[in-house]
Amino acid sequence: MMPAYWIAHVTVTDAQAYAGYQALAPAAFAAHGARFLARGGEAETLEGPAFARHVVIEFPSLSAARACYASAEYQAAKAQRAGACVAQVVIVEGL
Repeated sequence: MMPAYWIAHVTVTDAQAYAGYQALAPAAFAAHGARFLARGGEAETLEGPAFARHVVIEFPSLSAARACYASAEYQAAKAQRAGACVAQVVIVEGL
């Protein structure tokens, strides 16, 4: 089984509202075997639109990554960040 990755680029526009997402999302990630490889930290945009924050999350499989995103737990967390950020989230299969 090959791992899969969430790659997220985020600019938070309302930190107080975004805190609701940060409080709920970890339970969804833990339930699907996620492991954070990068979260915040120094970053440099070389091409494309600039985002303030970048996150890479490893999952044991593509199905686990998809299941996490579709889960009720993650969707509840995602609802908390609605209007509180600009985000791009991609799921990519690993090698």
